[in-house]
Amino acid sequence: MIACDTGQGNALLDDFLRLRADQLLDTDGRLAQAGVVDEAAIARLLTHPFFAKRPPKSLDRNDFRSWVGASLDNLSIEDGAATLTALTAASVAHIVPLLPRPPKTWIVGGGGARNPTLMRMLGQRLSPARVETADDAGFSIDALEAQAFAYLAVRSVRGLPISLPTTTGVPRPLTGGVLARP
Repeated sequence: MIACDTGQGNALLDDFLRLRADQLLDTDGRLAQAGVVDEAAIARLLTHPFFAKRPPKSLDRNDFRSWVGASLDNLSIEDGAATLTALTAASVAHIVPLLPRPPKTWIVGGGGARNPTLMRMLGQRLSPARVETADDAGFSIDALEAQAFAYLAVRSVRGLPISLPTTTGVPRPLTGGVLARP
């Protein structure tokens, strides 16, 4: 089992739109669809040391804020949205060579699964792998993270490991959590 963050997800896009357009998100990927991706900016942004690091690895949503900010100053809202959406897809694709073997299927949950522009870009960058939504795979787009934490809770209650060297970098498989009883 291998787990890691691949990049910032939609955090930078959401932050950019809050700042520049007073919007919470790119509903249905419409802004990104109307914009032009700055591929030179994507190439520059992917030189961040995080992207070359092998799993396990994780980051905070703010780790790229200053790295990305200057690259977007001269872009329109649409071009910035397109570029940040493409960065999300590119960062996911960038992990593939660092894995023991390429995944055959990618399952997308959360808000990104509701963004057709992001789903298209993921499909293009991850080809020939299949990219599908959590709903299509029999999970819930909106509840996938909650379901994952419930799974970890059950493992914790049973005394099974929830953190592994290949997922978080711990030295050995570790159980976790404390069951609070009233």
